[in-house]
Amino acid sequence: MASTDTPSTTPGNRPRIIVGVDGSPGANRALSWAFSEAEQRGADLDVVIAWDFPYKWAEGFNTEWGEDTDYFARAAGDEAGAGVDAVLEGKPRPAWLTVHAIEGAAAQVLIERAKGADLLVVGSRGRGGFTKLLLGSVSNACVHHAPCPVCVIPDE
Repeated sequence: MASTDTPSTTPGNRPRIIVGVDGSPGANRALSWAFSEAEQRGADLDVVIAWDFPYKWAEGFNTEWGEDTDYFARAAGDEAGAGVDAVLEGKPRPAWLTVHAIEGAAAQVLIERAKGADLLVVGSRGRGGFTKLLLGSVSNACVHHAPCPVCVIPDE
């Protein structure tokens, strides 16, 4: 996992909640729940979206990003930011909320980011194709491997 973004622990100050987002309805519900929880607890909220480069062979087929190597990081950050803006309903972002677009596999990024956190919040299923499963692969990995408590928010 390549990232220059390290966890923002503030020892002895405020609790820290991590929420994983991907733009799916389940992730948006998790974000809304995590935002309310952070407000109630007086916690910092890290909104985390993971992104990855497409396979090398796909480069010639999609010229949208061209030579712009930051395209995917910006697109992921924009996706997460749109979810945050929807939850805030036009209100300004509080100083205790930060958005992080981190390169890597979603489960690995969230588990790594959760080190030192008080809570990790994920939706039960994201954008994967197996909609009949109780838990998606990312939420399942987080429940089994996160270094802190995990709250899984159901789709409905």
